[in-house]
Amino acid sequence: MASAPRTATAADSSAQPSGAGRAEQAAIDASARGPVLLFLVSALGWLLIASGLTLISSIQLHSPTFLADCAWLTYGRSQAAGLNAAIYGWGFNASFVLVFWLMARLSQAALRVPSVLIVAGLFWNVGVTLGVGGILAGDSTSVPWLEIPTYAAPLLFVAYALIGAWAIVTFSSGRSGRIFASQWYLLAALFWFPWLYSVAQVVLFLEPARGTSQSVVAAWYAHGVSSLWFTAIALAAIYYFLPKITGKVVRHYDLAALGFWTFLMFSAFAGTASLVGSPVPAWTTAAGVGSSLFLIVPVIIIGLNHFPTLAAGAAALKQSTSLRFILVGMISFTVSTLTWIVTSLQSIAVTTQFTLVGSAQTQAVLYGVFSMVAFGAIYFLAPRLAQREWPSLALIGAHFWASTAGLILCVAGLLLGGLAQGAALNNPEVSFSAIAGTISPYLFVNSLGVILLAIGHLAFAVNVVRLVLQTVLCSAPAADLFREAPSLEAAR
Repeated sequence: MASAPRTATAADSSAQPSGAGRAEQAAIDASARGPVLLFLVSALGWLLIASGLTLISSIQLHSPTFLADCAWLTYGRSQAAGLNAAIYGWGFNASFVLVFWLMARLSQAALRVPSVLIVAGLFWNVGVTLGVGGILAGDSTSVPWLEIPTYAAPLLFVAYALIGAWAIVTFSSGRSGRIFASQWYLLAALFWFPWLYSVAQVVLFLEPARGTSQSVVAAWYAHGVSSLWFTAIALAAIYYFLPKITGKVVRHYDLAALGFWTFLMFSAFAGTASLVGSPVPAWTTAAGVGSSLFLIVPVIIIGLNHFPTLAAGAAALKQSTSLRFILVGMISFTVSTLTWIVTSLQSIAVTTQFTLVGSAQTQAVLYGVFSMVAFGAIYFLAPRLAQREWPSLALIGAHFWASTAGLILCVAGLLLGGLAQGAALNNPEVSFSAIAGTISPYLFVNSLGVILLAIGHLAFAVNVVRLVLQTVLCSAPAADLFREAPSLEAAR
């Protein structure tokens, strides 16, 4: 394990191995530099686009006349486009950053022919551009989390096939001789997403199922991507960076395998709990509710792995911005999963279903769990790829505090507003116009949170752009980004 950071100005740098180990890590980082920087810059661009679209749709909820004359930016389009830009633009590009850097480091294997990954990354982002543009043009499929038009799906699928295959090749060519907990979650995510995406595309669009089966598949897909892709990759990053930064071994590591398998098994079936009370077969919702309740097992086990480890190395929190982001992600994972368990109960769902509570849960997972962990991971790995420190520590601090405050305002506003909305909806004497007035202050709080998030993203963007420009213009010629990875044997 690497030791804790020695200086704040080193941007969370931990002690590097000496001699052959340092040369090997340098060779691995050099092989990943081109693809990872491409995915990082792409993720950054989509993060800013998603922030803008989300802010527009958030304002429209309490000020319906805002941009009402622009058909491309009406609420139905801006909300769906913002969500899909956040999922497939920011979320997946950032996921690819973590997948390849973590897999290469843990497997002790350099990425071969990085130009293939760069081409795949370009295809992926062209597909996302077509999809988000199609939504804004009015071609949305209207299926939550799958609003991207079907004509963009083949590009995404082909691009992911290349990306996923390259990650598996990197793992299979590894030299470490061990498989770590982070790799369990990465491999699970890599295999689960194509299954989720292909089944959803076939059953919902290519050969549409009849009746309520579509609702079941849509709920299964949305929860599957949320938990078995985004949450799984966030957990993989936590299992890697937590001991790496604190310099402490993962506590109760012998329970990690049980936590992994229970998380995988119960998350796969928990999605249908969101359909409680709807006209679907009773066994589907019962399976969803039962699986949701059993999620308490992985939550406890993963908590036993993470929080005692952090407590043992708590001193690193003072120096490591990465660790602070990761801590927020750890807390968000626990809170969001417990919230899902509670709201899956029928006695609670009668109040929370079809309300802003669902949006609060989405925000807690996509931003609180995944994005906060991804930010922390990027602040750790980017300087190692660039071989230089972050240009501004002040911008890192601004990003953290703006993101944390914005997350709290967004989730709290939507959650409290959803509870008030649900209580009013269950009261037949309250009109819809009165309900709209009741939740308007909560929606305004959410908009304030989105503004803070956007400010944090701008600070993040300025720092990343400056770092990438310094790397490309000063030390890494463009040709180096496409060059075959150096041999690890040669590095030794």
